[in-house]
Amino acid sequence: MVKRSAQMAIKPPRDPQDVGYTWPTVLAVTVHLLVVLFSLVSLPSSTAEPDSSSIVQATFVSTETFTDQAQQTTDQQAALNSSTDPDEAEPAPEPDASEQEALQQQADEAAAREEAQARAEEQARELQEARAQAEAEAQRREEEAQRLAEQQEVEAQAREEAQREAEAEAQRQREAEAEAQRQREAEAEAQRQREAEAEAQRQREAEAEAQRQREAEAEAQRQREAEAEAQRQREAEAEAQRQREAEAESQRQREAEAEAQRQREAEAAMQRQLEGEAQAAANAQQAQQAANGFINIVRRAVEQAWLIPAGASDAMSATIQVRLGPSGEVLLTTIASSSGDSAFDRSAMQAVEHAAPFSELRDLPAEQQRNLRQFNLRFTPGDVR
Repeated sequence: MVKRSAQMAIKPPRDPQDVGYTWPTVLAVTVHLLVVLFSLVSLPSSTAEPDSSSIVQATFVSTETFTDQAQQTTDQQAALNSSTDPDEAEPAPEPDASEQEALQQQADEAAAREEAQARAEEQARELQEARAQAEAEAQRREEEAQRLAEQQEVEAQAREEAQREAEAEAQRQREAEAEAQRQREAEAEAQRQREAEAEAQRQREAEAEAQRQREAEAEAQRQREAEAEAQRQREAEAEAQRQREAEAESQRQREAEAEAQRQREAEAAMQRQLEGEAQAAANAQQAQQAANGFINIVRRAVEQAWLIPAGASDAMSATIQVRLGPSGEVLLTTIASSSGDSAFDRSAMQAVEHAAPFSELRDLPAEQQRNLRQFNLRFTPGDVR
């Protein structure tokens, strides 16, 4: 409602120069009518009317232009000139005065019409220019009116915005006052609550003090009873302690005897372990000697069966891995480290195969047999020679 009233109040005043298109349109229509009427009315001839005794008695009105009349005159003159030629035709008779006057009148009328038409065209051009100027002026006035309307609209919007801001500021002030009132009321309420809380706190403290006194008296009674109970417990504990000490002494004696028994048993076990380790060491040494003896037997048998190639040098060396069966037979020989000479490597493998079987393996203990069923032999010509 406020916005509609503001728009009605700021309606722009009418420009005194803003006449619209009415009068230019009326003026243009009037000029057109005048041109049409003027073109339809013939101008009076300045020459005198021909005598009634003339051969041709008539008023000549023609719609031909001056250009057509001039063309006809030129054609007639050319015909006259051609008729004067003695070789072609006889001389034509001269036109009389009435014919000349009629021709002259026709020429004058044609010139008058041409002049009237020129004036009409000039007036039409002026009318067109006036119409264009009027339209331009109307366009300018319309643009000016539009600009003024937009400016007034902007001003109205600015006033409306200022009014809204003023109303908003007033609203903010009212809200601020209401908020301040609420704060004052809240502070008064808080003050009342603080006072009530302080009073309640004082009452609670008084009740707490009374409770503490009652509790202190009860605590004193409990302490007296506790001291009496503690005295009884101390006496009972002393008696129990004496009993525990007696039992502990008896337990220590039993434990001492048990410990002595454990030490005697431990010493006996240690003695047995030492004797077992000595026996194991002896067995291990014996097994190692048996293993070394078996390896020496194999090495000597292989050296005897080895046919060293003629081109082998003392620097050459090959390592052959040997796998034996339970009876000492050769199951597999592989080259663990090649000498670089295939003939040398092949001769080493053949020496192992020719020296087998190694039946001495069955004379060893089962554990030694399992350990000696796979071993490596290194072949070096220098060691054999």
